[in-house]
Amino acid sequence: MGAAAFAVAIAVGQPVLAQETPASAADCTDANNDGVCDSAESASQASAIVVTGSRIRRDEFTAAEPITVVTSEEITQAGFNSATDALQSASVTQGAGQINNFYGGFVTDGGTGANTLGLRGLGPSRTLILLNGRRLAPGGTRGSVLAADLNVLPTAIVDRIEVLKAGASSIYGSDAVAGVVNIITDDKLRGLNIDAQVNVPEVGAGVDRRIAASFGLQADRLSIIGSIEYRKRDQLSLRDVSWLKCPVGGYLTGEGTAFGSGDGVGFDGSPCFTLDNGGVTINTLGIPTRQGIGRTSGAVGNFNRFVPAPGQTTGPFPGYLGVGFYDRDTFDPESQREPLITQAEILTGYLSGKYELGFLGNAEVYGELLATRRKSASPLYRQLSLDYVQGSPLLPVDLRNGAFLNPNSTSGGKIVAARGFIGFGLTDSSQQVDYVRASGGIRGDFFLPGWRYDAYAGKSWNDGTYEIQSFLTDRLAASLDVVANGDGTFSCASAAINPNCVAAPALSADVIGGKLPQDFKDWILVNTIGKTQFRETTFSFNIDGPVAALPGGDAQLALGVEYRRQSINDQPDANSVNGNLLGLTAATPTVGKDNVKEIYGELFLPILSDVPGFYRLNLTGSLRYTDYASYGSDTTYKIAAEWEPIRGVGFRGSYGTSYRAPALAEQFLGATSGFLSSTLDPCDDPGTSPTGQIIAANCLSIGLGPSFTQTSGITTFRVGGADAGLKAETSKNWSVGVVLRPVLPESVGQLSLSLDYFDVKVSNGVADLSASTILNRCYSDPNFDGTSGFCRFVNRDANNALQVTSSYVNLSEDIVKGFEFNGRYARDLFGGRFTLNANITKYTEQSSRLFPEEFLTDSNGTVVNPDWVGSFDATYRINNITFRYGVDWIDGDHDKTYKYFAYDETTGISDPDLVQLYRDNYYLEASNYFLHSASVQFNIAEKYQFTMGVQNLFDKKPPQISAVGYTTIGNAPLYSGYDYRGRTFFANASFQF
Repeated sequence: MGAAAFAVAIAVGQPVLAQETPASAADCTDANNDGVCDSAESASQASAIVVTGSRIRRDEFTAAEPITVVTSEEITQAGFNSATDALQSASVTQGAGQINNFYGGFVTDGGTGANTLGLRGLGPSRTLILLNGRRLAPGGTRGSVLAADLNVLPTAIVDRIEVLKAGASSIYGSDAVAGVVNIITDDKLRGLNIDAQVNVPEVGAGVDRRIAASFGLQADRLSIIGSIEYRKRDQLSLRDVSWLKCPVGGYLTGEGTAFGSGDGVGFDGSPCFTLDNGGVTINTLGIPTRQGIGRTSGAVGNFNRFVPAPGQTTGPFPGYLGVGFYDRDTFDPESQREPLITQAEILTGYLSGKYELGFLGNAEVYGELLATRRKSASPLYRQLSLDYVQGSPLLPVDLRNGAFLNPNSTSGGKIVAARGFIGFGLTDSSQQVDYVRASGGIRGDFFLPGWRYDAYAGKSWNDGTYEIQSFLTDRLAASLDVVANGDGTFSCASAAINPNCVAAPALSADVIGGKLPQDFKDWILVNTIGKTQFRETTFSFNIDGPVAALPGGDAQLALGVEYRRQSINDQPDANSVNGNLLGLTAATPTVGKDNVKEIYGELFLPILSDVPGFYRLNLTGSLRYTDYASYGSDTTYKIAAEWEPIRGVGFRGSYGTSYRAPALAEQFLGATSGFLSSTLDPCDDPGTSPTGQIIAANCLSIGLGPSFTQTSGITTFRVGGADAGLKAETSKNWSVGVVLRPVLPESVGQLSLSLDYFDVKVSNGVADLSASTILNRCYSDPNFDGTSGFCRFVNRDANNALQVTSSYVNLSEDIVKGFEFNGRYARDLFGGRFTLNANITKYTEQSSRLFPEEFLTDSNGTVVNPDWVGSFDATYRINNITFRYGVDWIDGDHDKTYKYFAYDETTGISDPDLVQLYRDNYYLEASNYFLHSASVQFNIAEKYQFTMGVQNLFDKKPPQISAVGYTTIGNAPLYSGYDYRGRTFFANASFQF
């Protein structure tokens, strides 16, 4: 029996189908199920196999760590329209949240539209993406380009995807901390293949279509493989799905009470789209507190927010009605035209070739070219605040002398007398990313018998353009600084030097209601454009071959050197650099470069085979010396072992270290300044919730009582980690496992089982702190100290104005532990072949801490951090028809999230009383989440293939929680493990010529 007993064949179900065999069936035939290529087949192979996670060529399969393999056929049967979608599915990501197409309205690394992959919950910057064994450079837009964008992958030509879920820094370099994903193209394709697929959500919007052509040519010593494909995904808007029709706060009036029973309701009695969740203040006038008739009470009271009411001709403030938190206008139907799933248009071309020279050691020259263009868009809904200053002729006389807000960026140093909260509507936001990777090299026989060499050079270009319509602060300020013309019209006071300036409209009910003059809208709203360049150049030279004969076979050695250079140059629009974007962050250029020199070696030792107690015993060791220009040098290593005491029973284990210098974006991110709304000051109306009570007590301790109102916006500063003393991070990664593959009679079938334990610990891990996170963690800390912990990044001046400084920082620790189980059973049944697969991950810890003095905070088992994740599928193939049924499972939570939010990292305890307060006020639970899929595939004359099926067969909706603690879409947590589209039908057709 071969060493493949350590690499159990697994085919996981929806969404991905994995085989824990590190090569495709096309590479090996194992008719007798002994885990070794049959001798006849092996003899016909021109070269040995290189398994992902190793640089050693071997003539049989061995793997000391679990490797998931996703084949192109499995991607099609599961209904995925791209390799990207398959890779971001739960059975590969094992429940870890990913940046995908649901993040259109959020600031993400790589910019809007980018899709990334992070294994073991450790993030995409710690997961290495390879294409045919060579690293894929980061891609995307803006200054935070950190990781490879999966959108560049050439789905049409993919043969399989190998996923190593273990650290491999000593093999591939520093960013392989959590694991390695290797996309392998089909080099055996001959002739022409046409492939087309369409995915249609049942709601009728968000249709995703792809068409591709791939070809292969073989002429004597020349081989050429290529593909071109076009994909277009339509936008799926918020208004297109039923479960988003009515977002609510979801607050309780006691544990077990109805969801939303503690919510306030709007003036019309509806609980939907209030400021608790989904709403934004519009159609409202803000002025100093004065008397008015209440909108809902009908009684005279004191208000500082009013809505136009032309029919209200009596009372202290004719023409207006006073409103509070819940009875102001907060819903604009236009806001629901924002995307739930962003639109995208992607054109991808791939070409590879190789030519046998016949000299230089029977050398082969090879080359590869990948080119993609992605166009994506994500329109954003904007609210516009018009700040009319004291004395402005644009205000009615009785409002001109009020003092509503302190001076701000649009008031020209003057006190703001009145603010119009206006629903402006949708603004455009789009991206275009051109990505090219060109590479090539020469490989052949080295001087020593059985040795091979490989010299490689590659270069990647990423050129992105990002455009967004933005309000310009200086134009808005000039528009609001006016003089009366004497005829009822107004002109900008700066008209002499600013002749194109358009005066703001005088305050009126129409203006507050969003009816703005078109020339004014055109003047203040400008399309701003930024450009991003990322370059990566790689040179490497490797040799490998046998060094000695051992009882188990030939010892193999691989040696190599690599040089890699990266540079980033992100140039935001000049208005962004100058801080001239109203309500959006300002950003300065991100410019930096780094290079690394590495020397590495790997030794494979087949110690014993076919002796009592040691049917097979293999050892592998690797060592890598890394020298960064920015962060110096370090040495990483890894050791692994495979022991099969008897045929069909194997044990495996590994231990490795890593050293990761911060990525360019983490080091050099341009200083970014911005503003948060004054209402985000935690001391401004903290509320009466459990968290609000803690915040109120903390604010009172610094002299800010219940009557405090923040009148200034919150200034934020974000800087690259190089300016904040960012250090390189290190990690340790070890795993142990057992594999069972008993030899059974064919009448019983074939069974493969494996169970692995993994343990990853990152020290000095690089993480990004947002300003809002800092504020919330600072003021909600039960052991509040205004000068330590998160509060060390917060400054409150003598006027109580807030400044928050955030940057990339080094986490004290980041730990992930758990078990991974894989099982596969196959047998002939009723004239066909039945296969059942299972992939289950049980996390035992997902913890981190930011400061050394803190206790570890474990999020394991909470909402969006499940402790159990499973994928299952069953296939039955009879003649030329294959039926498939798949199930994805994400474990729910009814307890841990409450304890997580009540946990005090300074004491390491979750206060039981605080836990109960959370239970009494919030619903932070999720039931087990199951996604079912089904498909049928027809193969006709080995040239035509048709596949049709359904994803999310039972139209499962994402769970609903209270709108607190998590970013939510409606009442659903924003999490890539949930399906937001609903039931989706798909069809694929493939033709070979």
